[in-house]
Amino acid sequence: MSRYLTILNYRTLITLVLSFIVPFVAYQFNIVYNIDLTLMSIAIIFPLVFTIRGAFRRREKALEHLSLFRAALKTIENYIHLSERLNKEDKAEAQKRITNINDALYNHLTTKSEETHLFDQAYKDFLSFINAKSELMKGSTKEKIFRFLKDVLDSADNLIGIHSHRTPISLKAYCLIFIYIFPVIYTPTLINKIGVDNPSWLTYFIVILSEFILISLYNIQDQMEYPFDDQGLDDIKLKLFDIHRK
Repeated sequence: MSRYLTILNYRTLITLVLSFIVPFVAYQFNIVYNIDLTLMSIAIIFPLVFTIRGAFRRREKALEHLSLFRAALKTIENYIHLSERLNKEDKAEAQKRITNINDALYNHLTTKSEETHLFDQAYKDFLSFINAKSELMKGSTKEKIFRFLKDVLDSADNLIGIHSHRTPISLKAYCLIFIYIFPVIYTPTLINKIGVDNPSWLTYFIVILSEFILISLYNIQDQMEYPFDDQGLDDIKLKLFDIHRK
């Protein structure tokens, strides 16, 4: 149940406060008018749908790259273990360095930091190991390992890019501003349509409900945009892509 409440935050509180204050002021000072809300709906709904769709596509791309990353690492792991010329100590060392690559990337994805030196170092360490043991490997085996190392690096860089770059910040800020000012424009028109003589609680209810829906959609998009922290309902379960998953 607690995970369903993650869409509630300080922005939700701000919109609820505005949804109470604006109708109160409108009734107190008899502010009533009738305008076309089509432009207002376009100003909010279009960028909101655009950012939600963009965040969803980023999440789907992240799933593709995570699958490629794990598959490439597992294939390299299999080549190492099937190599007849490597002894147990060498295979254990290779396994350790493969695990370091896996852990370094996933640790990076679960933090807000944009520093990638731990992953870069883990990749270089494994590359150094392969070069040091190249004489013990068949030429074709070494070539295949380097081929899948390219997939590892390619998928990791894509995941790092998804982690670091989000949907356009200016568009999100624009959308949020219009969500905040929506009650100011919407409330007097709503009062005009309902009628001043009708119960005021109906106006409060519609304004609060409308604002809650809009800000909840915004919060869902904001959480989906960062799919690696395992806090939102739609976040990616990184444990499923670990090379040692059970």
